[in-house]
Amino acid sequence: MRHFKKQYKDIDGRDLAAACVRIALDVKALDLIVLDVRGIASFTDYFIIMSGQSTRHVQGLAEAIEVELRAKRASTQHSEGLRDGLWVLLDLGDVVVHIFYHEQRTFYDLEGLWHDAPRLNVDELLRRLNLSEP
Repeated sequence: MRHFKKQYKDIDGRDLAAACVRIALDVKALDLIVLDVRGIASFTDYFIIMSGQSTRHVQGLAEAIEVELRAKRASTQHSEGLRDGLWVLLDLGDVVVHIFYHEQRTFYDLEGLWHDAPRLNVDELLRRLNLSEP
């Protein structure tokens, strides 16, 4: 991804997804899933979908992901919904993060819309991240 400083520039989408998952779980994301949409969607490789307990928690999850990635010289290409905290979308290029307040997640049912996309095992993603970090 082109927004990373030199030592992070070759990170692939799967590792970026793993980093987002780790950050989100550190901030107590609920019902987190990762969908592999390569070959199904032309605009990204992975969807990360999670819920927050409140609108403030949704905002906190988004801010935590943005702050940590910014510290690694990565930034969102586009974000939406941060002000209201009902559904925040962070576009990281190879990864799109959806953070929902639980009622919004049920209403929009992204998992149902993208039911053809394989779900990745979160524990395997995190192990991969731990192996790739120095």
